[in-house]
Amino acid sequence: MRILVVEDDRSVAETVRRMLVAEGWVVDVVNDGVTGLERAMTERFDVVVLDIMMPGLNGYEVVRRLRSVDNWTPVLMLTAKDGEYDQADAFDFGADDYLTKPFSFVVFVARLRALARRGAPARPAVLVAGSLSLDPAAHVAKRGDVELSLTPREFGMLEYLMRRKGEVVTKAEILDSVWDINYRGDENVVEVYVSYLRRRIDTPFECKAIETVRGVGYRLAADGGG
Repeated sequence: MRILVVEDDRSVAETVRRMLVAEGWVVDVVNDGVTGLERAMTERFDVVVLDIMMPGLNGYEVVRRLRSVDNWTPVLMLTAKDGEYDQADAFDFGADDYLTKPFSFVVFVARLRALARRGAPARPAVLVAGSLSLDPAAHVAKRGDVELSLTPREFGMLEYLMRRKGEVVTKAEILDSVWDINYRGDENVVEVYVSYLRRRIDTPFECKAIETVRGVGYRLAADGGG
């Protein structure tokens, strides 16, 4: 198994390299994000291990750029940043796993093996429904060639509907997926945001992407509504 370790702390990088070589793996080490991105894009690795805070490009940007060109090599973030939002950002940008320092080497190796077994299946970098497109990593949504100006909540709702395109989803399902888990307000807020979203993605383009299924919920047309 061939591993690329991208870590600017040279002592940490060397410790990881020695540990993995002792497991019988081939390990390449680089110490900045720019070189790491170049190596990951031009050479074949079974897993890439990325630090987050690095010179040149940080780990988030490295994995985002890899995914933007459909490079799905499994990525494990190895970092001292242990906040829940840091982890959420890592997964949103396309990381497959996340491990904080200090870490158990036994767990580290087990996770690398699991990622290597999983391999790199092709996964769509951009969600598409007809002329509607949404790139979760770049946080960009378009109708045709026109970039849509969406609030974070509108973007989250559109992403959820596009992931479930052609399916009927209830207000409760939308609330659970798009609003904070602690939200205790009226579920009719979903209607309000559906109205906002229609004004952004449908009305200016004379399209009808979001359908109301009376008594049930909403459905985003698989063809994007025109």
